[in-house]
Amino acid sequence: MAFRGSVQPDIAHDDVSPAWFYRPMQRAGLLWVADAGDQLFGFAASAEFEDGLHLWELAVRHEAQGRGTGAALVAAVADEGRRRSLAAITLTTFRAIPWNAPFYARLGFIELSGAALNARLAAVLKREARRGLTDRCAMRLVL
Repeated sequence: MAFRGSVQPDIAHDDVSPAWFYRPMQRAGLLWVADAGDQLFGFAASAEFEDGLHLWELAVRHEAQGRGTGAALVAAVADEGRRRSLAAITLTTFRAIPWNAPFYARLGFIELSGAALNARLAAVLKREARRGLTDRCAMRLVL
């Protein structure tokens, strides 16, 4: 919903990832939900790679945004990365949308470019560009 008023309004109409996409993450203990009773407020989904956990998706219901849910989910991902003795969390996101790269920067993520952008992250950005996603960047949080 929030994307409708952003510089990337087309993303609001993207298909939702199918359940099969999340099942391996769930089995690996890399899927978190934020809920209160029977009300789901958000989730984070990640996968483990040699260089750390990759946060594939972080979503918080529009009406629950701005209350710390996203930060708490990212903290849970970071805690799991530390528990697994991993070096970092990586992700790709929109550079200019306030609740994307600027949000992650406030949590300590840094944007990667040049030699800091490894082959895996460069490939993710390339796939996203082929899907029509523009103004994307890769970021890393050192654990």
